[in-house]
Amino acid sequence: MNLFPLDPEPTNTQGSSTMVQRVAVIGAGPCGLTSVKACLDEGMVPTCFESSDDMGGLWKFKEVSEPNRASIYRSLTINIWKEMMCYSDFPIPADYPNYMHHSKILKYFRMYADHFKLLQHIRFQTSVKSVRQRPDFSRTGQWDVVTETRDGKEEMHVFDAVICCSGHFNYPNLPLKDFPGFETFEGKYFHSWDYKGPEDMYGKRVVVIGIGNSGGDIAVEGSRVAEQVYLSTRSGAWVIRQVSDNGLPVDRFNTRFVHIMFKLLPMRFLNWLGERKLNSLYDHTMYGLKPKHRLFSQIPVINDDLPFKILSGSVLVKPNLKEIRGSTVVFDDGSAVENIDMIVFATGYNYDFPYLPNNAVYKSGHRIGLYKHVFPPNLEHPTLAVVGFIHSDGAIMPQAEMQARFVTRVFKGRTKLPSNQAMIRAVEKDTRNIEKNYVTSKLTPIQVDFVEYMDDLAKDIGVRPSFLWLFFTDFSLFKRVLFGPVTAFQYRLMGPGKWDGARRAIFTQLDRMYQPMKTRKLDAQQVSTIGRLIKLSLTLMAGGGALYYVHVRNPTAIPNLLTKLRPQTV
Repeated sequence: MNLFPLDPEPTNTQGSSTMVQRVAVIGAGPCGLTSVKACLDEGMVPTCFESSDDMGGLWKFKEVSEPNRASIYRSLTINIWKEMMCYSDFPIPADYPNYMHHSKILKYFRMYADHFKLLQHIRFQTSVKSVRQRPDFSRTGQWDVVTETRDGKEEMHVFDAVICCSGHFNYPNLPLKDFPGFETFEGKYFHSWDYKGPEDMYGKRVVVIGIGNSGGDIAVEGSRVAEQVYLSTRSGAWVIRQVSDNGLPVDRFNTRFVHIMFKLLPMRFLNWLGERKLNSLYDHTMYGLKPKHRLFSQIPVINDDLPFKILSGSVLVKPNLKEIRGSTVVFDDGSAVENIDMIVFATGYNYDFPYLPNNAVYKSGHRIGLYKHVFPPNLEHPTLAVVGFIHSDGAIMPQAEMQARFVTRVFKGRTKLPSNQAMIRAVEKDTRNIEKNYVTSKLTPIQVDFVEYMDDLAKDIGVRPSFLWLFFTDFSLFKRVLFGPVTAFQYRLMGPGKWDGARRAIFTQLDRMYQPMKTRKLDAQQVSTIGRLIKLSLTLMAGGGALYYVHVRNPTAIPNLLTKLRPQTV
């Protein structure tokens, strides 16, 4: 911890030796928008190329999926609490719901773009065909960018730097070859990327393959109209609720204090405690959900409705699909179901940056190797960056914003990077750590811890909050930073890009949580009683967890303490 409010400037020695002024941003989704703003904040001139006719990327709903573009379904609601997903200097309106429908998210992006005057820097209906190093790249670090307009007109541009924000939900993985006999299937099949709603499922018998968030959502929604839905999973999943204890958003409990406990307590104990909590709501073994991995080895599925659908029989959980025989599907356990009308593949996505040159892509294990998940480590100049290419237990918006702030500081030479060799070593070490701590594959190659990753980038930028400084100078804020949710506002309290409204945003974030719930007025006595019950519940939970940990470490400690406290008889 630092006594002073700002972390010292990093001592890394390699950075861009060129003067970056003109920056190409590829994609106007949540990552592209915040990258444009970060460029403007650092005095650079961004040009954002967006292939569609509107901003929003993934969150721009269209009735028909477009090739090589992310796609969502009509009913999609984000599974991240609004306070944990908003940008650090632009809170989501207080009256917006805690978990927002995609239409609300798009409205928020429009407000963000309007407020910071980003639209004038976006060229819609313009796709990027190629990004190549200029012949004098060794000297200038510049890039040739070829774009194509909707009417087929190509243009060549020269940029000092490029930020790739094209996302990683663009190329559906449809593994038909993994299911022998698929060519005999007589019904309809498609990837979850093509799913818009359950209209075609009325009265049908449906198999959904894959138990990620999309697979769970589609199985639940389809089960309301289908004759029967079968949810096939290779490895199972831990399922958590958005509506957590006392009806609060589950993200509300993602605090720095909890993060510190994760660093201090054994992971085996934390997995046991978390799994015990989830199984107290519904036994994952009995429901057929229990996975092969431990709770914190993979991002869990977030779905409040799936357990009830399983309990009511609307969704039947099955093992991996082994074989297809016409309209009959056979599973790994030998069971078979007949008269299947539809198969939905919720089988993830492949990753690609088709417009980049091969020498700009460094491979490390299953993943594209990027220093701090941002910079290719093998380029002569750090003038190419990727923003948003991560998976984590938090929302992409604040993480992409932090990446963009980091990128633009590097572009301007205000934050230095290590040597190429040091960056490659860091990438390889990171790959080993990911493979050690998480379940990875070619479809899920990257996972980061939200708080740890945000703090790491914030330290390099100089915006990580100093707990010791806050403790001595603003104890009320210190308590909220330590025990409150780790919202992005914390990274605007000090340092480059400091926002005067950050402190107030932190103090009022719980007010914004409660406001959309106040659609029925209660009298003061009722509110006071509810508040006391919530505080009592949280206190008992924390105390019970601490006592149990003490008991596990030393079973005699608590009985001995009670003996000492027992009143002595005369």
